[in-house]
Amino acid sequence: MSDSPSPFSRRSFVGGTAKTAAITAVAASMHTRFSRAEEDAKKSGAGGKINHSACKWCYKNISLDDLCTAGKEFGLRSVELLMPEDFATLKKHGMHCGMVSFPTGEMEIDGKKKKIGGIPNAFNRKEHHDLLVEIYEPHLKASAEAGFKNVICFSGNRNGLDDNEGLKTCAEGLKRLMPLCEKLGVTLTMELLNSKVNHKDYMCDHTDWGVALCNEIGSEHFKLLYDIYHMQIMEGDVIATIRKNHPFFSHYHTGGVPGRHEIDETQELYYPAIMKAIVETGYDGWVAQEFIPAREDKIASLRQGVEICTV
Repeated sequence: MSDSPSPFSRRSFVGGTAKTAAITAVAASMHTRFSRAEEDAKKSGAGGKINHSACKWCYKNISLDDLCTAGKEFGLRSVELLMPEDFATLKKHGMHCGMVSFPTGEMEIDGKKKKIGGIPNAFNRKEHHDLLVEIYEPHLKASAEAGFKNVICFSGNRNGLDDNEGLKTCAEGLKRLMPLCEKLGVTLTMELLNSKVNHKDYMCDHTDWGVALCNEIGSEHFKLLYDIYHMQIMEGDVIATIRKNHPFFSHYHTGGVPGRHEIDETQELYYPAIMKAIVETGYDGWVAQEFIPAREDKIASLRQGVEICTV
């Protein structure tokens, strides 16, 4: 049994079809090149045994073009948390998208419009399920047709909901998408986030809860994004958790603790040991830098992060 706090003991259309068709058509034309680019990147040996990615949102003042150009010089082969409209830019640079971002839609609840699909409002509410299925289906197809096989999703916040009930509700909604994921070869991946510092009240905030959800769904096409920064804050014991639960993890994110800045000697985690533990599990997916650079030269910080994680 894990020594970490168990979540079970805690308190308990939008986009037009024409646009969707256009995005799908563009994505389909990219499939062969993206698949080849991913395989070439992994076979090239760049970055040792780790396949390096970076989250675009951490570099808001740097264009995707510039980030791809600079990153390729030091072993970056993927830029992620992007939408289908960004795929053409990735194609131009021969880059992959290790984790596709999430779609959102709006629905009216109690006379107020709510954005559905992001971190606070997602699969742990049954009233969200129809809209989530509607927006995720074309999104999953566009991702698969571009050769991108990981798409992110979220549990949603508790808002007074019991964790056990929320787990079952998440499973009910996510199971509706599993036949399509299995057909497309796509993994729908729920991110583990901390509810202590960054995302107050978020439900999928412990590894045990996420693993229980994976077991409830029972498909190899639903897994977890193990965010090292977030889980160090919530439960620690990072390497032991990876060794125990790695079959449930389809993706990893980095970040310095405390502060979510550079992953160097300024913070408490020793990333070379964590990367070695990931490699020892046989993992061959992507590891993405998701820290917010505190230094002026943000590309230099990203380069350093890639170098630290190269084992």
